[in-house]
Amino acid sequence: MDILLTTASMQQERVCSDVAGWRRRVAVVALLLWTALASVAPAQGRDDVDALLQRNEAPYGVVFEIAESDESALEELLPRVHTAIERIRARFPDTEFAVVSHGREEFALQSQYQGELAQIHQQVRSLVAEDVPVYVCATHASWRGVSAEDFPDYVSVAPTGPGQIQLYLEMDYELIFIQLSN
Repeated sequence: MDILLTTASMQQERVCSDVAGWRRRVAVVALLLWTALASVAPAQGRDDVDALLQRNEAPYGVVFEIAESDESALEELLPRVHTAIERIRARFPDTEFAVVSHGREEFALQSQYQGELAQIHQQVRSLVAEDVPVYVCATHASWRGVSAEDFPDYVSVAPTGPGQIQLYLEMDYELIFIQLSN
């Protein structure tokens, strides 16, 4: 009887392990697919802001998506996000904003880099002080052994970057991709 229970327990553990493995693989493929789609989109951040400013009606909100393979990308991109927010607020003052970072650049926002990358961290604190939440992707971070606790309190950690963006889109936010200049 004990042998049968042990064999059944081992089979159950193997099935659970297989299911967990497949779930991880599906999550990885989904995130890679989302990142690939974002990377083939034209770099139209400025054009999108200009088009938005030409509208007669204010958007409810704008979510800026950043997904780069360059860990130092936020040095260039955060000032561009800040400028875009200033331009949009000047025309549509009641617009809400959010920033979602879910590429390699998100690792610059870890607490351990607050001194080394002080300018980037100051820019994030400035956005947050202006009621603009800045999110990173917990799933992407976990692939490199980084947890939510590794980010400072002023950085919001979303379960997935694409999922956080989708939540904003469901709240009628406009999506603007912000990409590095080539």
